[in-house]
Amino acid sequence: QVQLVESGGGLVQPGGSLRLSCAASKTSFSFSAMGWYRQAPGKQRESVATITSGGSTNYADSVKGRFSISRGNEQNTVSLQMNSLKPEDTAVYYCNMKRWIWSAGYWGQGTQVTVSS
Repeated sequence: QVQLVESGGGLVQPGGSLRLSCAASKTSFSFSAMGWYRQAPGKQRESVATITSGGSTNYADSVKGRFSISRGNEQNTVSLQMNSLKPEDTAVYYCNMKRWIWSAGYWGQGTQVTVSS
C-alpha cells in the first residue's frame, strides 16, 4: 500500500510564506502526476496545483503567481511553495499522486495551513 506523508503546514501571518512537502513510500513505479488539493471548512476539496511527469503544471486561478509546485530530486516527492499567503488560503492541504493520469491516485493525511494575524 502506497503511503504519502506531508509536512510543512502551520500558522503564518498574511503575506508570509510556507513550503509544503510530500513524500511517497517506496514504489516499483513512478507517478504520472502529482498535485496539491485543499479543503476549507464548509467547502469542497479543490485542486490547487498539479504537475505531470513531463513537468507540465496547472494552477488554480486563485493561487497563480503566488504558489509554485515542483517535483523533488528524489523520486516520488513533491513540494508546494506558497508565497504572499492570504487568509482565504486557510485550509487543510492534501497531497495526491497518481500512477496513471486517469486514476484517483493516493492521498496524504492532510496538513493544516492557517493564515491569520
